[in-house]
Amino acid sequence: MRGLAFDVAHLLAGGLVLMSFLLLYQTRLYALLNTFALQAVVLSLSVAWQAYVQGADHLYVTAVIAFAFKAIVIPIALHRIIIELGIDRDVENVVGVGPTMLAGLALVALSEVVMLRIAGGADVLAREDLAFALSVVLLGLLMMVVRRNAVSMVVGFMSLENGLILAGAGAKGMPLVVEVSVAFSVLVALVVIGVFLFRISERFESIDAEALDSFRERGR
Repeated sequence: MRGLAFDVAHLLAGGLVLMSFLLLYQTRLYALLNTFALQAVVLSLSVAWQAYVQGADHLYVTAVIAFAFKAIVIPIALHRIIIELGIDRDVENVVGVGPTMLAGLALVALSEVVMLRIAGGADVLAREDLAFALSVVLLGLLMMVVRRNAVSMVVGFMSLENGLILAGAGAKGMPLVVEVSVAFSVLVALVVIGVFLFRISERFESIDAEALDSFRERGR
């Protein structure tokens, strides 16, 4: 059972990293949101498996919250925002997809080396999950850096948070109050992000980061 628990947890956490690479690869907003929803499903399965392995029933709540909000509510809300604002469906990168994927591979390798050295004395399952979680966090940060569209930056932030949830679940779980507060924070963030996107679009007629930078330079 110990070997099976490790293999399944390893598979699901690795799947989360794979979904992060797929997010970096996408060049269309709808495909990006669909991939994010799929990543949230994988996250839910990973947390649910951790709940089963650890015997921590409260982690099932985390899995349900992640599935409900991140796999359903947030992608649907962002779909509607894209339609309402008439946002360009293409995703533009600061650098090409190839260099971005290579940078992502380097970040994953860095995560594995750093976490395996820092958490060398920890439980094997927890150590591996933390390494994968750090990879997801760094890939989310990379996505926020290389994307120009504000919606894709939001998705990168949400993906980063998925890595934090995986880390919390793998490190012998998190208190229920933290899970509820995280869900509430996600909802508040989504509302605030939606309002700001609408306001930015009304004010500047674009949510492209490069266009906003150009407007700022002209205003100086």
